[in-house]
Amino acid sequence: MRVLVLADDLTGAGDTVVSFARSGWLSLLSLSGGWRHEPEEDAVAVTLDSRRDPRAERVTARAVGDLDPELLYVKIDSTVRGRVAEQVRGAVAGRRRSRPAAYAVLCPAYPAMGRTVEDGHVLVHGAPVHHGAAGEDPVTPVTESDLRVLVPGAVLVDGEDLTAAIREAGERGEVVVVDARDQADLDRIAAAVAEIGPDAVPVGSAGLAVALARVWRTSEPSRPSRVEVPADSRSLVLVSSLHPVAREQVAELKARAEQLGVDLLVTDPARIDGAAEQRARDLGAEAAAALSGGEGLPAYGLLVLVGGDGAAQTLLALGATGIRVVDAPVEGVPLGTLVGGTHDGLPVATKAGGFGDPHTLTQLIGAVRGAQGARS
Repeated sequence: MRVLVLADDLTGAGDTVVSFARSGWLSLLSLSGGWRHEPEEDAVAVTLDSRRDPRAERVTARAVGDLDPELLYVKIDSTVRGRVAEQVRGAVAGRRRSRPAAYAVLCPAYPAMGRTVEDGHVLVHGAPVHHGAAGEDPVTPVTESDLRVLVPGAVLVDGEDLTAAIREAGERGEVVVVDARDQADLDRIAAAVAEIGPDAVPVGSAGLAVALARVWRTSEPSRPSRVEVPADSRSLVLVSSLHPVAREQVAELKARAEQLGVDLLVTDPARIDGAAEQRARDLGAEAAAALSGGEGLPAYGLLVLVGGDGAAQTLLALGATGIRVVDAPVEGVPLGTLVGGTHDGLPVATKAGGFGDPHTLTQLIGAVRGAQGARS
């Protein structure tokens, strides 16, 4: 393992490590606990399930310090949901066990999904992040868009010589914030991080990972296997996310479910009583039962998981230890195969609830299935 991606939830781990897969790195999404061995893959993403965890700082520090990877990327939510400050502090503390001068370089921008950082503020399609769906999240609502408020002590830098500006600010504090309005800005940040070396700990979303995957690669790209979906199988789509974008995607997919050979399992949006983990467990158990099949039940050749909580619980119920990530047929939606458990080798795609537009799930099924058409 050369690169370790530490993420606060499963879908975030997937949509980040897929950038390394697309740049030719052998890539694995490892489930909680699966990182305690030395994997053969070049890039490994670990989900710490820390988005709601009050121990996020300690858990992150321990993972970083114990593993001490050659290259480290800390993945946070692109709309800064969860315990961002704790993740950042934990990552720096863990890295300082081996690199006493380490500091964080923070930029959660993902321009391809409409997320930018401007004057230190996180914007979604040009509006402050806390004014949108993230501000109404039923589990981890966002109340502020300024990264310097969300992460106390963080300082904003800019300038033509970005490397020098980051290095100078990092010598004075723990967290350096950098703006990014487009992918070119993220490319500049990645180049600066690579030039500075391991003392600079990049913290961001899937957007910055795209650039880092390119600048960190030092060898010829590998050629991972293609994911093959049986032509006579159906697709099972599990949606645990309550995000409005996910609900729009479900509505469109439902209208074409039979044509595309899709069965849907969806969390009831009325169940927002705070029992998020129980909802996810129930849905995961239901998905595992459906995949187990039986007389008269359909055979599934593709599993699609929308929302990190339900995805994690489904994979736990299946006994999987990870996902070998290969590609992203649709932006922000990684595709791979299950590793371990009762359905080893099953093709699986994961998607964060808020990613995409109303057509994303329909496009995903079409892209994976290609010209195979509807399923019986």
